[in-house]
Amino acid sequence: MIPKSHPRYRSLVTRERLAGCARSGIVSWEGLTAHGRGEAFDYLLGEKTTESARLAERTAAAMLTSARHPVISVNGNTAALAAQEIAALQKASGAQVEVNLFHRTEERVQQIEDLLRSAGADVFSGEAERLLPLDHDRAWCRREGMYSADVILVPLEDGDRCEALVRMGKTVIAIDLNPLSRTARRATLTIVDELTRALPEISRACHDLTQKDKKHLTESLNNHYLLSEAIREMTERLNHALD
Repeated sequence: MIPKSHPRYRSLVTRERLAGCARSGIVSWEGLTAHGRGEAFDYLLGEKTTESARLAERTAAAMLTSARHPVISVNGNTAALAAQEIAALQKASGAQVEVNLFHRTEERVQQIEDLLRSAGADVFSGEAERLLPLDHDRAWCRREGMYSADVILVPLEDGDRCEALVRMGKTVIAIDLNPLSRTARRATLTIVDELTRALPEISRACHDLTQKDKKHLTESLNNHYLLSEAIREMTERLNHALD
């Protein structure tokens, strides 16, 4: 019997939740594959938040709370795994929450928005337009939402949209357990951590950081260093895996 405090128990609960949300249509079937890929990298981290991830999470908080128009972009996996954490981060950071999907239908958008609202999030909705320079449904967003944002938090991102947003001059914060992914390498700031660990850390930092802290964190950001540290931490764990 796995104790409830054990990371493996949480992994089992997470898988069941995702499977249920896939059956209801909130999560796409492709989203299950994406989650499994991330889970493999989390094992390499020891299923815990590393020091480099903590630094990235504090930097993300500094960016969100210093932004002119921050937006948290939410897909099906993010809503299924962390609707309450998204709502808490919205309150802590003042960011808009907007649903953006690769496998987009109006029914899925509505389901995900309803799930977020039931968790306490104030979801920015309304008429979407094909505004992002992409040839798939991630191009659809709201003109006064993501399209107008200066800082966008994109948990569980795809590389195409990350690159497009950066080319548009936006600051992109990614949460991605794979430090080698295109998203991780193209984002302005990458948090190599599991979603439900990362979001509460960002929320806490939003409350705790001083203006001096924010200035220091944003000015000293080095995403190459953060990714290198994540890889080093994974390698170190592998080196001692059989100890």
